[in-house]
Amino acid sequence: MEFLKIAFLSMGSLVVLFILTKLMGDREMSELSMFDYIISITIGSIAAEMATSLEDDYRRPLLAMVIYAAVCIIISLLTCKSIKLRRFFEGHSLILYQDGKIYEKNMLKAKIDVDEFLSMCRVCGYFDLSEVHTAVLESNGKLSILPMVKNRPVTPEDMNLNPTQSFPMANVIIDGKILQDNLKWAGKNEAWLEKQMHAQGIKDIKEVMLATCDSSNNQLNLYVKVQSVSKNDMFQ
Repeated sequence: MEFLKIAFLSMGSLVVLFILTKLMGDREMSELSMFDYIISITIGSIAAEMATSLEDDYRRPLLAMVIYAAVCIIISLLTCKSIKLRRFFEGHSLILYQDGKIYEKNMLKAKIDVDEFLSMCRVCGYFDLSEVHTAVLESNGKLSILPMVKNRPVTPEDMNLNPTQSFPMANVIIDGKILQDNLKWAGKNEAWLEKQMHAQGIKDIKEVMLATCDSSNNQLNLYVKVQSVSKNDMFQ
C-alpha cells in the first residue's frame, strides 16, 4: 500500500511541477536568475518531500509549492514593470574588459579571476585578447564580446551588397504527415506540395521524413526516410 501511495504522490508531484514550471515560464538553466534558481531548487525539494511523505498531509507541501510559484510569478511581473526591481532580483551587466583595460573591481564583484575570464573568451572563439574590444558579463552569467572592427566578420553592407532577405523555414511535412497550419502559414496548399514532391521523384508522402518550405525562393526541401543502417559511420 505504501508503494502505491509513493507512486501516486510521485506522479502527482511531477504533474504539479510541470504545471508550475509552465506558469513560471520556459527558460534554460543558463538564463535563470539567482532568484529563479533558488525558487526552482526549493520547489523541487518540496516535490521530492511530497512524493516520499507517508504520514504527513500531502496538501501542505502542495500548498507550499503553489505559494513559491505564485511569488515567483508575481516577482517576474513586477520586474517587467520596474527597472530597479529587475536589477535587484536579476542583477545587471558588468564590463570586465574594454579597449585593452581589465576592470579589476568588476572582476572581483563577479568573482571571476583572469584565468576564468580568458577561458570564457576562448569559449566565445577569441584566443587573443587583442582581438577583443569589449567583454561584458551578462546577468545570466554568459560573456558577450564585441570584437575589434578589424576582426569582426565582413558583412554584405561592407561590400556594398544588397542580398534578398531570407525567411524562417516552415516544416510542412514531418514523419509522412502534412502540417496544415504550417503549410497555410507559408502561403501554400496541398496541390503545390504534391507538384513539388512529384518534381523531385517522390510519389508517396510516407517516404518523406521531413519537408521544409523556403518561401523566399518558392522551394520545397525534401528529406526522405532511409530504412537501411549506414555502414560508414565516421564518428565511431
